[in-house]
Amino acid sequence: MKRLVNKHPLAIRWFHWLNFPLLALMIFSGTLIYWAYPAYRLGIGDFTLAKMNLDQTTWRALHVNNRLAEGMALHFFFMWLFGINGVLYVLYTLVSGEWRELVPNRHSFRDAWNVLLHDLRIRREPLPARKFNGAQQLAYTTVIFMGLGSLLTGIAIYKPVQFAWLTSLFGGYAMSRFFHFWLTVGYVVFFVVHVAQVIRAGWNNFRAMVIGVEVMHD
Repeated sequence: MKRLVNKHPLAIRWFHWLNFPLLALMIFSGTLIYWAYPAYRLGIGDFTLAKMNLDQTTWRALHVNNRLAEGMALHFFFMWLFGINGVLYVLYTLVSGEWRELVPNRHSFRDAWNVLLHDLRIRREPLPARKFNGAQQLAYTTVIFMGLGSLLTGIAIYKPVQFAWLTSLFGGYAMSRFFHFWLTVGYVVFFVVHVAQVIRAGWNNFRAMVIGVEVMHD
């Protein structure tokens, strides 16, 4: 017998689906800005594992080169929408009580470890039926703080004179840009893992974020 079980409120679904294209546009426009000064690399000391730069042939093939002004205009426009969406999401979770499901508790780290073992097929026991498991609680809460970090470091870069105290708090303009960049890399990693987990969870889980309910089989 099939039955419908409520899972995600309408507001949460709207915030989720609005955030996806906004974040994608922020990353895209940020790439157009990064082209002008691609300064970062992966490595330790003098050893470089990979440069966070592409040669001009690749930049041109991706249609990224020489679009700095366009990138800045898009970035500074959509950052307001991204920020407003994030603030409204946090306020909604606080007012509605949804934060109780999302915020990690003293069992979350242990639960997250069990989720990892389960995903690696080391732990065979089924996971407890919960709206958000420990791994999701840790990941979603971390992303919220990453969003706050992106907004603050973005402001520090955008207005380093007017908000000199904020820029200094992050260690100066260069360090603010450094943190801003690696937070963006973190979003990309989160997105890839998130999509992989959604695919792994199946259609029923994805549908719940679209229509708000899951189909349960008794």
